[in-house]
Amino acid sequence: MRAFIAIEIPQEIKGFLAALQKGLRRSNADISWVKPHNIHVTMRFLGEIELLQQNAITKILDTVSKRHSSFKLRLSSLGAFPNAKSPRVIWVGIDLGTEQLQKIAGELETALQGSGFSPEERPFTSHMTIGRTKSSLNRSLLVKIMENVNQRFEEEKPEMIVSKITLFKSTLTPGGPVYEALYIANLITT
Repeated sequence: MRAFIAIEIPQEIKGFLAALQKGLRRSNADISWVKPHNIHVTMRFLGEIELLQQNAITKILDTVSKRHSSFKLRLSSLGAFPNAKSPRVIWVGIDLGTEQLQKIAGELETALQGSGFSPEERPFTSHMTIGRTKSSLNRSLLVKIMENVNQRFEEEKPEMIVSKITLFKSTLTPGGPVYEALYIANLITT
């Protein structure tokens, strides 16, 4: 089965992100939007895993989660990979909580490699993917709207409490991916 480890996002943040997507849709750019109910912070993509690997992953999640207290996460701005002028992946960044996310991601990476997983190819960046461009259609208008949307972050920076790490199964369907939580490891509550 295809799997990944992520931080789930509460409904009110998903609503905020859906509103951002709606504003960006005005560009009529060729974008595949992430359905708001699927938006999350990916901590580690795992790819295809077997049942024995799933059991090892749940033990790793339990170990790592017992080392970290719940913490506040705050959205920061809209951005893109590889850069804002040539967006292929559109994301919302995180400022408050980034340090904790990086520590957790680092511990997960070390433990997963110790269990035989290949090293992650890219360094961890704390973000939530909200869309992927499929072509350069209306790219300049998209970039302009992204700049305007970022002004909204000056007025409102939604926050949430991160209290768990989740192992998800991802099933690819013609209507988009379907995510199912396989295991939830709770962080220490204070």
